[in-house]
Amino acid sequence: MIRILKKDTYKCTCCGLEYPEIPLCFGGEFPAYYLLIPENERADRTEITESLCTVDDEYFFHRGRIVIPINDHPEDLIFNVWTSISVENFKMRLESWEDPDRVNNPPYFGWLQTQVPTYGETLSIKTQARETGPDTIPDIEVTEEGHPLTIDQQQGISFEEAKKKVDEIMRVAHGG
Repeated sequence: MIRILKKDTYKCTCCGLEYPEIPLCFGGEFPAYYLLIPENERADRTEITESLCTVDDEYFFHRGRIVIPINDHPEDLIFNVWTSISVENFKMRLESWEDPDRVNNPPYFGWLQTQVPTYGETLSIKTQARETGPDTIPDIEVTEEGHPLTIDQQQGISFEEAKKKVDEIMRVAHGG
């Protein structure tokens, strides 16, 4: 007999909306620096795609993902984020965009440009981006010493802690 395991549903604690499973991936659409540009100037001063952004041809950003291991659950908590990147590394990323060997590129230093919910102040904390291959965004390692995001990424969190974080993120997203 084949037994099919049903994933647990998730019920939002603020509004009661039920999801087929707990949401474990969240993210920011734009780098924080991009949002500082007046909306009426963005078309002239910025270029943005799903994964890359430039401002004034002087400031460069790319999207990646911070993975927080959930120690007692088969899936991880993931935050899609933006980090700054040097012009040299930005050009390297563009040149190797389709190259499967880009996983061998050295890590790219950057400053986090996304406010990660439930982790206090995260703007401009230190990061390293590591390529994961074509058609995927880099993994972002948080390297800010002593920051709760760094600690959770290195040590992992319990499913109960992840659920508390999801509850808080959903509450804020739903205006609660």
